[in-house]
Amino acid sequence: MNDANGGDDTDELATLRRAIEEIDRRIITLIGQRLALAQRTGDIKREAGRPILDAAREAEVIRRAVIAARGLGVPQEATREIFWRIVGMSRGVQEGGDAP
Repeated sequence: MNDANGGDDTDELATLRRAIEEIDRRIITLIGQRLALAQRTGDIKREAGRPILDAAREAEVIRRAVIAARGLGVPQEATREIFWRIVGMSRGVQEGGDAP
């Protein structure tokens, strides 16, 4: 710790915030990549005459995410909520919604 006006604590805080911002950018990049893959998946499903919704597959994606979260000590219920949102975004793209 250092003085209340700055010093080492402020420098470390700024460094940590920059690292968090970089991780946030990487998360957004990965979501964009996932949505691009989902869009292509939707194209293939339509070409094959398959339904967009695959409830069993979506549940499996969520299950795997929660298991991974548990292994890393990440809150499981929050992970479940986040991944349901991501899966919903992916389904929306497959249905012809917002393309990445």
